Amino acid sequence: MPRLLILCTHNSARSQMAEGLTRKAAQDLDLDLDVFSAGTEATSVKANAVTVMAELGIDLSQNTSKTLFDLPDPWNFEYVVTVCDSAAQACPTYPATTTLRHYPFTDPSGGSLERWRTVRDQLDAQFTAFVQALKEGWPIPESYELSPAVSVV
Repeated sequence: MPRLLILCTHNSARSQMAEGLTRKAAQDLDLDLDVFSAGTEATSVKANAVTVMAELGIDLSQNTSKTLFDLPDPWNFEYVVTVCDSAAQACPTYPATTTLRHYPFTDPSGGSLERWRTVRDQLDAQFTAFVQALKEGWPIPESYELSPAVSVV
């Protein structure tokens, strides 16, 4: 079973939401995929992340923020995706066999619930496309760019 790591700075919002959304997409598409998230430093999962994910029926209430070193076999991932610029810069070196991607998403922290929902929906679209590519044997999407039509204020 392939392993995916979603890496962010604090593992408190974007990476947590992406992990839950990716697990759901893999389940919905009947794809065996082992999904993990971590941060370059651990803090706590933000309440707004739990709230907006619960709206989709995804429970993050028992999730904890963790670092790469809290994960089983932290150097053995087929895929590593960073979801913020600072995590991309701090991402450790993985073996050449690991596929690395950087999908930068706006940090919803400090914003309204609507901003959290917007980022959640962007993460959902991107990681569903990622899972679909794995399922179909297509190339993994190279990058993520915010659509000019999407407002995250």
